[in-house]
This record gives sequence, C-alpha cells and structure tokens, in this order.
Amino acid sequence: MKILGLTGGIGMGKSTVAAMFRRHGVPVFDADAEVRRAQSPGGAAIAPITAAFPGVVRDGVLDRAALRARILADPAARKQLETLMHRLVRQSEHRFLARARRHRARAVVLDIPLLLETGGARRVDLVITVSAPRDIQIARVRRRGLAPPEIARIIALQMPDHEKRRRADITIFTGLSRGVTARIVRRIIARDIPPQRLSRLAPVCHRSP
Repeated sequence: MKILGLTGGIGMGKSTVAAMFRRHGVPVFDADAEVRRAQSPGGAAIAPITAAFPGVVRDGVLDRAALRARILADPAARKQLETLMHRLVRQSEHRFLARARRHRARAVVLDIPLLLETGGARRVDLVITVSAPRDIQIARVRRRGLAPPEIARIIALQMPDHEKRRRADITIFTGLSRGVTARIVRRIIARDIPPQRLSRLAPVCHRSP
C-alpha cells in the first residue's frame, strides 16, 4: 500500500485536493477532522485541554476562539497543545492505516497540515504540498471569517510555503482553476498509484527537485 502525505499552509487548497483524491476512490485520513472530533463535546481532547488551559472549556464545550487566542499569544502553550493533539491524531491515523490494509487499499492519503513540521515525511512514500499565491491564500482564509491580523499571525507561525515546496516530492499549484488542479491530481494517481492508468493527462504537475 502506497502512503501519500498531503500538506500545505492555511488557505492553500488542501481540502479541495483531498476531496479530489476521495472522488477517485483513494481513502483519505483528515487530521483536521480528527482534531475537531477530539475537541468536540465528549471528545478525547476535552479533559486534557481543560486541565492544560483553564477557562477555554465551558460546560464541556471548547471555546475555539479563546483557545486560538491563547496559543497565538504564547508559543509554549501552542507547543503544549500541538503535542497533546499530535498524540491523539496519531492514534487515529494508526487505526485508519490498519483498516486500509485490511481492505487491501492500493494507496491512501494522509491529509496532515503539520506533516513536515512533525517529521511525518518519514511515514509516507511521497510528500505532496499544495501552494497558491499569497493574495489568493489570504482571500480564501478571509472567507472563513478571520480578520487580517489574525490571518497574518497564523501564516507567520506555519512553515513558509517556499520551504514546504522545497521539501516536497510534488507541488500542486491551486491558484489557477479547479479543472487544472483536478488534472494534476489525476496525473499523480496515474503515475504514482499503480496499477491504475489514466490517459491524456496534461503535464501540469511539477515534481520538486
């Protein structure tokens, strides 16, 4: 089974690319979805977050805005939260991979925003990063309701886009059109996930050196 690691900064189009792999029948592990599940009422992260960050959980419900403000202002708090959530997400990832192997999947995608930051490249056969021009990235994130200063702080905390591209095996540029991105995904599937073969794919996928 081939394991593809999918990563990219906020607003780069990673979720769109992951959905395209799903439509082609490639199972996708969504680390962000696992974080949301663990942080939902009754989730595995609620008790440790309550203990580590007093005041951000009220009546069993996480105040995500309060938690985000806390970790953006305190690097030590951010590291503490990342360590906590990383452990829970890795447990879910192990269960996902075990299920995929039982079902004899040809390949899977691990959709993990911090794949490179956490040493995840060692766990995958191919690292794919998504990238877009900064103005497009910011416009996408603003549609989520975040203010420009908050967006700037989040981007500053992430690995720079140029470094993600340098360390990736493949870069998918999502700033053109959805159709172009879909052709890139099909080309990756045809080339990197045997034995499927697709024809007449545009040569628009860039493999990083």
